[in-house]
Amino acid sequence: MLSRRDTILTALKATAGVAVAASSPLGTLLASDTQAQAAAAVDGVPYGAAVRDAPLAAEADYRAALVRHCRQLVGEGGLKWYDLRPSRDRFVYDLPDKQLEFASRNGMTLRGHTLVWYGAMPDWTKSIATASEAEREMVGHIEQVMGRYRGRIKSWDVVNEPIPDDPANRSDIRPSIWQQRLGESHIALALRTAARTDPSAQLVMNEYDIEFVGPRFRRKREAFLRLIRDLKMRNVPLHAIGLQGHLRAEIPIDREGLSAFIAECRSMGLKVLVTELDVVDEKLPGPPEVRDILAASRVYDFLDAIRVSSPLDALLTWGITDRYTWVPLYFKRTDGYPNRPLPLDADYRPKPMMRVIEHFLRDRR
Repeated sequence: MLSRRDTILTALKATAGVAVAASSPLGTLLASDTQAQAAAAVDGVPYGAAVRDAPLAAEADYRAALVRHCRQLVGEGGLKWYDLRPSRDRFVYDLPDKQLEFASRNGMTLRGHTLVWYGAMPDWTKSIATASEAEREMVGHIEQVMGRYRGRIKSWDVVNEPIPDDPANRSDIRPSIWQQRLGESHIALALRTAARTDPSAQLVMNEYDIEFVGPRFRRKREAFLRLIRDLKMRNVPLHAIGLQGHLRAEIPIDREGLSAFIAECRSMGLKVLVTELDVVDEKLPGPPEVRDILAASRVYDFLDAIRVSSPLDALLTWGITDRYTWVPLYFKRTDGYPNRPLPLDADYRPKPMMRVIEHFLRDRR
């Protein structure tokens, strides 16, 4: 049987772009006998996780893991249009109210996700036919939802995933009912409405797939940066950029490209949040002990490329335990092994990923 140290080095040697020496920062970190702590106890960058409503209501172990590790939460659902707006004239706040109550009772904050997105839209929105109707519905939605939680939800993903997966040019915006009826102006309108509704809230624009090596990902990064620059030049209220961080284990991180992107965002006065971190592991080797280290190494590369410019302002994973994750719905493994994309395993035990996360939570340089 391989020792812990030998297992780690075997995994590192299988990972493209990762230093394999035991004395490398990653090798030293993972080979340490120090056990992962409760992330909530780490004095530094606040850690949080996306929360799923069914286990939050029914499972004490799930709630205990959130309390032990998290200083902030975000709902996987609850604040998306599909959940909130079953009909045009009806708002249903049961789920976000429960999320906020749990967070507040346990000394955590709740992030708002999300106000304007192409996805998770109720069927009735397909009947929005004109620009004036689209503006009325979007503005009214933001005012109603943010107004309800004014001063209680302090950070909002106002605009989620505005850039297509492979932009045709730097001005390309992802199709949505808002883009179809209002054009790109819907993004500035959403941010200005959010700022007016809750002037104290942090307003975030959230995006994925900008951190990888490859032409498609470079084009997406450039299109996102063009949009950010344009908003800032027009004094549109935007306070932070959210990097989702749904990492593909088989695709290397473009450390230089990502670091340059972060540096430019920082130069515009923007904070940088990691909002939905996990590792899609369907193409990694099967044995969990090796796969966990490979996943942790990809997280290390991602977070290390960000901190070259400056430390993180917040770090959230999209879930906390492998027991509850979106990944197998779209990227289920074919070898019979369960997916392991998150920092705690299905029995709530910390994995190497949690050790890496804690390392960067402490980094406030």
